[in-house]
Amino acid sequence: MQPDEQLREEALAWAVRTLDPAFADWDAFTHWLEANPAHAAAYDRIAAAAMEAGELSPAPAAANDVQEASTIRRQVGRRWFAGGLAACAAGLLAVGLWQQATPDLYSRQTAPGQVLAIDLGDGSRIHLAGDSRIELDRDNLRFARLERGRALFTIHHDEANPFRVEAGGHELLDVGTVFDVRDDAAGFSVAVQEGAVMVDPHDVKVRLDAGDQLAIAPGSDRMVVSEIAAADIGTWRDGRLTFASASLAEVAAELARASGHRFITAPGAPRGSLTGSILVDAVRRDPASAGALLGVAVWRQGDAWMIEGP
Repeated sequence: MQPDEQLREEALAWAVRTLDPAFADWDAFTHWLEANPAHAAAYDRIAAAAMEAGELSPAPAAANDVQEASTIRRQVGRRWFAGGLAACAAGLLAVGLWQQATPDLYSRQTAPGQVLAIDLGDGSRIHLAGDSRIELDRDNLRFARLERGRALFTIHHDEANPFRVEAGGHELLDVGTVFDVRDDAAGFSVAVQEGAVMVDPHDVKVRLDAGDQLAIAPGSDRMVVSEIAAADIGTWRDGRLTFASASLAEVAAELARASGHRFITAPGAPRGSLTGSILVDAVRRDPASAGALLGVAVWRQGDAWMIEGP
């Protein structure tokens, strides 16, 4: 916790306590005020904000209340407690805690053909594939939301504080893990290279171990779990695309994301599936080469490369 945040919390806590008619620990309150000039200033700000929030004014002070500032503060609980003022201070405390708990989110995104490495600072790292976007929390290094595209998570496991990923309307929880997540027009998938992942741990509770892949087709909620060679997971990070019974839509999306060229499937083309491996650099240099390398038909149409299965 930062020093300013701790001071604010202490001042808020004292405000709530001193506004309680039953409060009696004035010696401790005075000791806290006099320990640091910043304490009194912080308390005064909180008290003023509580009064402003409640649209209340302090009751007139008696003549014998004209004393030293610290003594006046000792009387604040008795003189300012009127109606809902304590509730206002409690509300301010709740708001302060809520603001502290509110995620400080920021996004990172990539252009097609780009791969971005994000070091989270706790031994964990995320590789973001091309044409992808991810949301992270500055206050919580154990959270990420994949908004679109693909990401490979290499997570330092902490059993007491597991890493959590939101993607495609699903929640993923790491169990000591390297795992790949994809969410795009071709569907949603999770593939585990090392360790394990719990998918929707509060609902369906599907556990994926190393070499497992879960896929959901577009427009479907059916989860299909299959085996995949662990060595083939996340190869896009190193410049190689590896497909195992992939749909043409998935192949087109991956080629576009990795190469920076636009690939689309031919209208009415057979659905089919492809298994194979291809170097991204070759496709960047010559998009048409994907046809021969993958055994599909590829031709240019306008600004796109049309792909049709065998």
